[in-house]
Amino acid sequence: MPDDREAMETNRRHWDEVVPIHVASADYDVAAFKAGRTSLRSLELAEVGDVRGKTLLHLQCHFGVDTLSWARKGARVTGIDFSAPAIAAARQLATETGIDAAFIESNIYDLPANLGGEFEVVFTSIGVLCWLPDVPRWARIAASYVRPGGFFYILDGHPMAHALDDEAPPGELRLRYPYFQDIPMFFDADGTYADPTAKLENRNTVEFNHPLGEVVTSLIDAGLRIEFLHEFPFAHYQALLGLTPGDDGLYRPPAGEVLVPHLFSIKATKPA
Repeated sequence: MPDDREAMETNRRHWDEVVPIHVASADYDVAAFKAGRTSLRSLELAEVGDVRGKTLLHLQCHFGVDTLSWARKGARVTGIDFSAPAIAAARQLATETGIDAAFIESNIYDLPANLGGEFEVVFTSIGVLCWLPDVPRWARIAASYVRPGGFFYILDGHPMAHALDDEAPPGELRLRYPYFQDIPMFFDADGTYADPTAKLENRNTVEFNHPLGEVVTSLIDAGLRIEFLHEFPFAHYQALLGLTPGDDGLYRPPAGEVLVPHLFSIKATKPA
């Protein structure tokens, strides 16, 4: 059983390796981004709202396409990630596109030692909580960067969906992974969500499924006020066999099947 630091180092090595795979992948389509396409989903754009002139901190930003997309929407952006190759790729992409952005290499738990200040928007999205061993500590750090009157926003995979068997036959909902037990889950596999065919040296990852109640309560305990909690019956990838993509790029079950939440979003404000 690894300690928290060992788990995150295992994951960092994995993410360091997949950065160039993702940069080159059709899934991210960096060429289209350079040509002006946004990487942000309509859901994020609608729920976060107008960011023109606002300072925005993007936690766990990977190689920065979402961060830079917010900059194109008018935000003054700072992105952080624990992967040195990801931050290098983000800085290069900012240079190539002429977008003004700051990127900082830091484990999120070490961020207070590497970044000061407060921001009007603190943002994080899709596939972030599953890599973190300590959600209450994460929430305290995230909340510490929210300026009074500002807000925190997250869109991520729903822990209920993370507990389902992703190899079950289409239409069959079957539990496979823990929901309430906050214990690490170990995986050893090639491929990534952006390139399932990729062969990896750093195949091992350690993931955590954090109950939704823990996430909400941690943000409240960190001094934030929950403005909304939304749950969505569609996924951002083929989370279960049988889900099919729509024109919006989101994956849904066939009509008539039982719906379960695959994504959730939270907006939480800091009192002025």
